[in-house]
Amino acid sequence: MYHLPYTGYALLWLFLIYSLLGWIFGVVVAAFRRKSFVNTGVLNMPVCPVYGCSAVAYSIFLLELKQVPIFLFIGGMVISACIIVLTGTILRLFFHRKWWNYSQFRVGFDGYLTIPMLMIFGLAALFVLFFGNDLLLDIVSLIPYRIGKVILIISYILLAIDLLEVLIVAFRIRVHVKRIYKVSTDLDHISITFGNAITRAVQHRLEKAYPNIEASKIVKGFGKYVEESKTKKRFAEGKCFYKLFWLFLLGSLFGDFFETIFCRLKMGVWMSRSSLVYGPFSIVWGIGCMMLTVFLYQYRDKNDRYIFFYGTVVGGAYEYACSVLSELMFGTIFWDYSKMPFNLGGRINLLYCFFWGIVAVFWLKIIYPLLSEWIEKIPTWIGPILTWALIIFMIINAGISGLAMDRYAKRQSGIKSKNNIEKTLDQRFPDDRMKKIYPNAKFVR
Repeated sequence: MYHLPYTGYALLWLFLIYSLLGWIFGVVVAAFRRKSFVNTGVLNMPVCPVYGCSAVAYSIFLLELKQVPIFLFIGGMVISACIIVLTGTILRLFFHRKWWNYSQFRVGFDGYLTIPMLMIFGLAALFVLFFGNDLLLDIVSLIPYRIGKVILIISYILLAIDLLEVLIVAFRIRVHVKRIYKVSTDLDHISITFGNAITRAVQHRLEKAYPNIEASKIVKGFGKYVEESKTKKRFAEGKCFYKLFWLFLLGSLFGDFFETIFCRLKMGVWMSRSSLVYGPFSIVWGIGCMMLTVFLYQYRDKNDRYIFFYGTVVGGAYEYACSVLSELMFGTIFWDYSKMPFNLGGRINLLYCFFWGIVAVFWLKIIYPLLSEWIEKIPTWIGPILTWALIIFMIINAGISGLAMDRYAKRQSGIKSKNNIEKTLDQRFPDDRMKKIYPNAKFVR
């Protein structure tokens, strides 16, 4: 069984410390490049959450790879690349601008990454798991537990306030963008429109740290967005929230259907491949299709080999992470490739990683354009209502499925129900029903 040796208390400390160390690293690099001090973090506090998230992700997902350092090195690169690209994509969708851009380098991922940067993250994974975590947690252990909890609570409250402040500034940019665009693109006028010193200070700091988000350029980008939105008549046009949710939903349905047919042809039996207790939805496929769209949408016109490579890497990393999370959360293994050649801990294998690459090509070249056209044909008057109704249904469905699986796992260990909710789950989702829904689930102690 996959065992996580770190408590939640330890992981919270690791996130804070590595976020601080990452911020220091970014400041030092920026000081050498610009010959002056620049707070390169998104927040005002001296932390860079991307580094903290990467370190915690290494600690959760890559422990099994310590026995094979080369895979640990590669895993560190892949995890950090996914976190950085996802963060950059979200910021770009919100601001319509890149916060950092390395397009001048020949090899990169839409300008978000460089080969040297990936090498550093790979080495960081080795350092974190072989030396860093042990050293830092030994230091943390010197702090009395109660005092440590107080420090964590205060730190995360300050982080939440800091994040809220930055979000408010960003929100005010969006709220006033039409007025700003009409009045002036001059930074002074923007500051006057925002109307308070805190906003101006945060705005100025962000512009200094990230030249690519210069306020005048943001407003220009938003102005273009506003002009385009005036002619927008179709539902879920472009790569928006509604479009991504429908891709997730349809991907879940088609993925479940595909796996069911595949199992029938390969094993000669019909079996459920659903991730949820209600409906034929394979969440792994749904999230996978959504991730392929988020990460690779901008490369849909590139060469098939390019898409295949990135699809293989992203899909393999995603499947590995899903396997680890399911085992950590429920003590359950839903698939095991340990008998297949070129497997990694039985969680992924080279053949199925290539399959993800093939899926990426078909998805972006053939399936996505077709589904996108179908989704945009949904009438605008019913689209948002229908979408939110389905979102609520899927959230409730996922919640009940998680509780039912948790009880299913506990029953295998002889743990009896302790309250009315658990008793109801035992009645509505007994073992025979759960075995039909999850026929390949294997429980580990």
